[in-house]
Amino acid sequence: MASLARLLSRLSLTPLAQDVRHTAVRPISLESLERFLNKPKPGGGKSYRRIVHYPEEYTIEPLRVTNLAGRDPETGRMIAKGIGGGIKHKYHWIKWVRDGPAEGPPQIEKVVDVIDDGCRTAKVALVAVGNEMKYILATENMKAGDLIKTSRFIPRIPVRANEGDAYPLGALQVGTQIHCLEKYPGQSCHLIHAAGSYGTILRKFGELVVVQLPSKQEFAFQQTCMATVGCVSNIAHAKTPIGSAQKNRELGNRPRSGLWQRKDGRHGRKVRRLPPMRVIPPPSEKAAQPLKLTLKV
Repeated sequence: MASLARLLSRLSLTPLAQDVRHTAVRPISLESLERFLNKPKPGGGKSYRRIVHYPEEYTIEPLRVTNLAGRDPETGRMIAKGIGGGIKHKYHWIKWVRDGPAEGPPQIEKVVDVIDDGCRTAKVALVAVGNEMKYILATENMKAGDLIKTSRFIPRIPVRANEGDAYPLGALQVGTQIHCLEKYPGQSCHLIHAAGSYGTILRKFGELVVVQLPSKQEFAFQQTCMATVGCVSNIAHAKTPIGSAQKNRELGNRPRSGLWQRKDGRHGRKVRRLPPMRVIPPPSEKAAQPLKLTLKV
């Protein structure tokens, strides 16, 4: 301990203290600090791809769209780097609520046309009922002129629904493929929207219906939740290759420019000389074993 005390007494901390005291500290403005801390992060329900200008009332007219290219609409800062460019498409306003009579016969609707929508993966169907027209997600085999039914009545015996019909989960048979499912009764149908996706009704117990989602997870919903029968259209979407970099740019995906380099192997394949050719000789034949014969005399 005495030797340690003598060593500490020889040390002089005064120059160090003076250097620390007179060091110039660069001030940080509160505005820049706030922008750094409050920078939005991708996800959380925001795609930073486009802004749709919705009118006050529902309309079937194609809506005007402002492409964001991965930037925050308020600050203009780059948030999602993988978004940019692309063909500018009009947006078709989908009416997510399939509402029908709670008693009596179902409401019959007619499919006027089935069109492609550049803002989503599935096709869109224009449906007319009475003096109203609306857009819904088209099913796999839906075509112009089809008649579809919508009802909120749950009968004692499950109904035999056709593709495109909308019924509560309690009115459908076990094993039925569905999409556009309500999470809670009365809310918008915001489950199972992707092209080629569908859920399956597995079983019923009490007032609940168990549905297997496309993620293979099983959830129990109330039997009054509305769902549309069938599989979402454009099944080949997930299996269709993009094909070229130009097509990928048309879809609005920005390339990772400057990262992929072939020669040095960064995010790619490094070019190396092929290994020398190796000659494999044929297998050698086994030496003949001498034959020994014995003779008893």
